[in-house]
Amino acid sequence: MTPGPKAGSPQAKNGGNAVKQKYGKEFYRRIGKKGGQKVKAKYGDKFFKEIGKKGGDQTLANNGVEHFEAIGKKGGYNGRRT
Repeated sequence: MTPGPKAGSPQAKNGGNAVKQKYGKEFYRRIGKKGGQKVKAKYGDKFFKEIGKKGGDQTLANNGVEHFEAIGKKGGYNGRRT
């Protein structure tokens, strides 16, 4: 099997769009869920907690507390003014 186009290239995006048109968005949801279940079976629930913490710690290091304050204020906002 030959490798496909470089990730992020226009050719790769066209290929992704072709798959989306052929199979629909549900296809991506289904394969994503299947992949997540495989990872969960292999590494357990704790794995997701650990990688979530690492991501949060890195986001804090990159963006600071102000970032979390800003997104916390947006928390319940769903696009309509109340």
